[in-house]
Amino acid sequence: MTDVRIVFRKYGGALHWHHPGRLLGEDAHGVWVEVPGGTVARKGNDGPPTTWETTTITLFPRNAWWTASFNTPPDRSEIYVDVTTIPEWRDDEVTMLDLDLDVIRMRDGRLILDDEDEFALHQVLLNYPPDLIMQAQRAAHWLMNAVGHGKSPFGGAHLAWLSKATGKVQHGNGE
Repeated sequence: MTDVRIVFRKYGGALHWHHPGRLLGEDAHGVWVEVPGGTVARKGNDGPPTTWETTTITLFPRNAWWTASFNTPPDRSEIYVDVTTIPEWRDDEVTMLDLDLDVIRMRDGRLILDDEDEFALHQVLLNYPPDLIMQAQRAAHWLMNAVGHGKSPFGGAHLAWLSKATGKVQHGNGE
């Protein structure tokens, strides 16, 4: 498997979360990357190292304003989707701007639209342009529906990629 670098930035270019991953492959949904349990991530340039406890399979769509992480237990969230600009690949690095809003499906089925306050604050502090605000809101609305109803790719498309990463057959909603 090929090592990749995952780099989230904030509007204006400031470094946000960044960490390594392993390229699993591509399908109709986009590019799939494994972030194994034990991966060390950092927030910004000076943030302390944070070790991810569980394995995550991350989907980077080719033409959508989000990135989705499918978390393994015991992580409390099953699906964590960051509203972002369209992910851009350069060699072995994928980069996108994190636009604050997150759509989260917890293991107990609760669906959360998180960080609306941060999104509102950053519209002013970081001077988000109107088209960026509109795209982020549109993506969040679409994601709440798609994740909430298990629409593709949020109904189990990640299971085949998780099986590829772990070598174990995964069971779930299927797709």
